[in-house]
Amino acid sequence: MNALIPILISTITAATPLIYASLGELVVERSGVLNLGVEGMMVVGALAGFAVGATSGSLALGYLAAIGAAVLLALLFAFLTITLQTNQVATGLALTLFGIGLSAFAGRHFTGLSIHGLRPVFGFDVLVYGSIALYAGVAWFLQRTRAGLQLRAIGESPAVAHSLGQPVTRVRYLAVLFGGATSGMAGAYLSTALTPMWVEGMSAGRGWIALALVIFATWKPLRVLIGAYLFGLVSVLQLYAQGFGVSVPSEFLSMLPYVATIVVLVLICRDPKTIRLNQPASLGKSFHASA
Repeated sequence: MNALIPILISTITAATPLIYASLGELVVERSGVLNLGVEGMMVVGALAGFAVGATSGSLALGYLAAIGAAVLLALLFAFLTITLQTNQVATGLALTLFGIGLSAFAGRHFTGLSIHGLRPVFGFDVLVYGSIALYAGVAWFLQRTRAGLQLRAIGESPAVAHSLGQPVTRVRYLAVLFGGATSGMAGAYLSTALTPMWVEGMSAGRGWIALALVIFATWKPLRVLIGAYLFGLVSVLQLYAQGFGVSVPSEFLSMLPYVATIVVLVLICRDPKTIRLNQPASLGKSFHASA
């Protein structure tokens, strides 16, 4: 029991950035857009949040900067894929590579510096509670609002939605920008709360895990939440296993979160019906109003 409570707290904390990033990507994908640039937006958000928070002494400004930086990258992605009709997969990969390179270059003067992290309230910081609120908000928006129904309809068939007078381009832009904002929050949480310091590449593949979580959850918000906590538990257990002196190479234990991601995706993809259950029909497909 003495070890269980710290593991539980660590699991919830480790899952928080995954919840932010994956819920944002879920909204993006429900609109029919596939953004593989989550990792790049997260790491840029991590740098912007840390740099502004450390220099200004205000974490609030840091989080605003993180959101702003990630939203700018999301806007670039939206312009290229929605307006210019570039390939979404290739553009998303390019965005991730650009974000990783940009953060490595711009953050070289902040490497190794630390920052005062968020203060806990009843055992958790405010962004942990915010992640639960975000889940509730996204679930309510998608299932209970007219705007959510509109977004889901566009994700299923943008051509039909456009013929009915729905603003397909505007809705997709807003969805992509929302995904950028949540990815920026996730990144800032990494550098100001989970590990209150800047280290190059500190997102460490969490953006890809967030993408996998959306598939794992079959585009359902509740399953995203549960999946994030499961992956958070795997991440935490490999750290505690090392602390308990488990006789397994540390490199193998560090691989566990990513191995779990691959295993889950393989199991899900064995049954195509599971993937098609809630996948938006137009996911990854470009649409032009004049088409």
